Amino acid sequence: MLQSFSIIFAIAAFFNFVNYKWLKLPTTIGLMLMSLATIIIITFSKSLIPEFYQFFCDIVTNSDFRSLLLDGILSFLLFAGALHVNIDELAKEKWPIILFATLGVLISTFIVGGLTYGAAQLISIELPFLHTLLFGALISPTDPIAVMAILKKANIAKSLSIKIEGESLFNDGIGVVVFSGILILSGMGEHHTEGSVGFEIGKLFLEEAVGGIVYGALLGFVGYRSVKSVNDNPQLAVMITLAIVMGGYAFASLIHVSGPLAMVVAGMIIGNKLNIATNKGPTRKMINEIWEVLDDVFNGILFVLIGLAIHLLKFDINHLTLGSIAILIVLISRFISVFIPYSLLKHQESSSIKTVTILTWGGLRGGISIALALSLADNPSSEVLLYITYVVVLFSIIVQGLSIGKVVKKIYN
Repeated sequence: MLQSFSIIFAIAAFFNFVNYKWLKLPTTIGLMLMSLATIIIITFSKSLIPEFYQFFCDIVTNSDFRSLLLDGILSFLLFAGALHVNIDELAKEKWPIILFATLGVLISTFIVGGLTYGAAQLISIELPFLHTLLFGALISPTDPIAVMAILKKANIAKSLSIKIEGESLFNDGIGVVVFSGILILSGMGEHHTEGSVGFEIGKLFLEEAVGGIVYGALLGFVGYRSVKSVNDNPQLAVMITLAIVMGGYAFASLIHVSGPLAMVVAGMIIGNKLNIATNKGPTRKMINEIWEVLDDVFNGILFVLIGLAIHLLKFDINHLTLGSIAILIVLISRFISVFIPYSLLKHQESSSIKTVTILTWGGLRGGISIALALSLADNPSSEVLLYITYVVVLFSIIVQGLSIGKVVKKIYN
């Protein structure tokens, strides 16, 4: 796995260099496009140089996408992103964020699941309704990694940016609960229960979401006090933040709380308490610079891996057709699931439709959806779900990510 990780890291660094020098695209999108172009070249090499093709397949397979993301780099990316989230600004948008991350995810899950089930029946793909609901649950939460990486250069209004970023940071908790609950019903995972499903889902919510937030707050305050006590030693301060992320995330899985939510909360507390964004003083400056580098490194690895791993999917015209339909389904569901919670709130924007449209187009899906799809048990349904998840994610990152800035200008001009 280490060899595969090292090669993917080298590829990510090279692609980053090419993008910076010549393509000038948002980093994540540039890396994704170059990865897809590389896949085309490697696919053509299958008959000419089968050893090279197999070597490359082994690299992607051995990297273990799901474990690498969910058990490794996700913690670094969420913490790095949360360090620069202003809690005061987030608090101003708390109700939209809470409703989008809870009610919105639930609404989207059932709309996506129902429409995908109908679409699958129309093109003669056998997918049980519970399995399409699983797709709805894994694709409905917006991906904080994709969102925050792309919105940095989208130049949209601050209030909208906070809504989208805040939602993406916190909707993983409810998304995992819904996904896990449906997983119990569907029998596609390793979850087993002797009690009622309702009890298990409630227990999951308390453990994962509430437990993750409380645990993250504890980590954040311990981390802040520790860093503050060694303010004259920037290197040790950075080491403490790394220990909070690596040790804290690993321990979260042992006590069965949400590691991602814990990293978000810990990052926001440490970032705001130390006022990292001001970059004043050697300790703050070093923490800021080190975590910006780590953010770039792991983002590069993640999006290169998303692009490279696509060649492991077997081409199937029916699956591709369903995936293309799923793109439209997910966008429609996103619009409805944002519009309903948004209409329940008082807001200052002159046109709610314009705002909801931007929130819809800015709700990007990414690696977390793919990782959840990969966590499903190996059966015909899981292969279809992974395929359509990949199609939606690629469209989301490349098309929506590349055009969000232009969509905003067009709507407000």
